[in-house]
Amino acid sequence: MDIAQLLADFGDWAFDRHANPLSWYIRPLFLIPLAWFAHRRSGWGIAGTLVALATSIFWFPAPTQPDPQILEFLDFEREWITGTWDLEKFAQATLAPLALTAYCLAFWRRSVVWGLVLLNAMAGGKLLWGVVVGDGAGWAMTVPGLVGLLICDAAVLWGLRRFRVRRPQPAGETSAPPVLSSSSS
Repeated sequence: MDIAQLLADFGDWAFDRHANPLSWYIRPLFLIPLAWFAHRRSGWGIAGTLVALATSIFWFPAPTQPDPQILEFLDFEREWITGTWDLEKFAQATLAPLALTAYCLAFWRRSVVWGLVLLNAMAGGKLLWGVVVGDGAGWAMTVPGLVGLLICDAAVLWGLRRFRVRRPQPAGETSAPPVLSSSSS
C-alpha cells in the first residue's frame, strides 16, 4: 500500500466534495459553537467543533456541475497546500490556527468585543488572502464568507443580549458585566 497515493486519493475525494457550495456556507457557521464552547470553557466542545470544521469539507456530495469559480479557487488552494513550502508560506499557514486560538481565548476570557473583532478579522483575512495570494480566485468565497460572517456576528450579538437579559445585576453594580469587557482581566 502506497501511503502517498492513498493520501492523494483522499485529497481528490475531499476536494471534489468541497466544490459543493453547501460546504462553503456551513464552514463559517462553526465559529458560533466554537465561541459558545470557549465561553463555556469546554475543551471537549472546542475540540469537537474543530474536528467538525476540519471534516466539513467532505460532508456533502460532489456537485454534478461544479461552479467554475469555486473550482478555480480550490485549484489554487490545492496548489498552495501541495506546493513548495518556504518560510513565508509557513508563516501564512500558522495564521489560521493562531487566529482560531486567539478567538477561543477571547471567548474563554469572556471578551465578546475581542471575539467579534477577531471573528471579523479572520473572515476579512481569509477573503483577502484568497484574492491577493490567489490572484483573484478568492472572490468565489465572497458571498458564502460574508453570509457566514453576518450570521456569526448576529448570533454572537444575540447571545450577548440574551446573556445580559438573563444575568441578574448585583445590587449596586454600576460597571458593565464582565462579558462586555474588551480587556483580558
